[in-house]
Amino acid sequence: MCTGGSPSSNGSQAGDNTESEQQQPSATEQQQQQEQVPRTAVEASTPEQILAEYGENLKILTLNSQVSELLTIIRDKNTTRSDFKFYADRLIRLVIEESLNQLPYTDCDVETPTGAIYEGLKYRSGNCGVSIIRSGEAMEQGLRDCCRSIRIGKILVESDANTHEARVVYARFPDDIGSRQVLLMYPIMSTGNTVLQAVNVLREHGVPEKCIILSNLFCTPIAARTVVNAFPKMKILTSELHPVAPNHFGQKYFDVL
Repeated sequence: MCTGGSPSSNGSQAGDNTESEQQQPSATEQQQQQEQVPRTAVEASTPEQILAEYGENLKILTLNSQVSELLTIIRDKNTTRSDFKFYADRLIRLVIEESLNQLPYTDCDVETPTGAIYEGLKYRSGNCGVSIIRSGEAMEQGLRDCCRSIRIGKILVESDANTHEARVVYARFPDDIGSRQVLLMYPIMSTGNTVLQAVNVLREHGVPEKCIILSNLFCTPIAARTVVNAFPKMKILTSELHPVAPNHFGQKYFDVL
């Protein structure tokens, strides 16, 4: 059990007191422990294993101590809404930064104030963001913090009341989206069906599959396989592959009961 707090939380994330080491777990507790999903079952996979199963276009943030703490706080049911949003925004920023790193760049030489020539880089073509309403809107500010004045479109995907199939009911994009690199933002992927519909709409508007980067926070293996198989040329950037996605994310982030 996690008992420590985050470096800036003044112990607000402290857990319950641990039980005595001599106390034996009950039969119910033993069964729950056996049924519990191993915490490192998926996220501890090596890059080689991920490459073999999902292909080179699925990329996962390096699971260092900082990322692991953010994932823990977001999944903790005792995290306050204020702390949840703060640490979710931190994780969003990390994912957005790495997503931008997947964009194509070209060489660019500039002259410094001292007259020297600096050999640098710049984006090869225009970029824009597209958020899948509503949870995807949580990632918009993170993108704006990194890319000033970037244009952002929106897609609303809902489940049909009768068939339960995902369908697009609203879409708004920049007129020239077909000539842009698109960062598609959607934090939680449990099945991948919503993303499939969103990508299909982008393709209908002239966006090549290879020009789409999916920025995601939490993804299940099932969703990853579904999306990778459907769109093998699209890049996917996520912070975690885990069998159980925190589906409460949107409700808690936007404080919706």
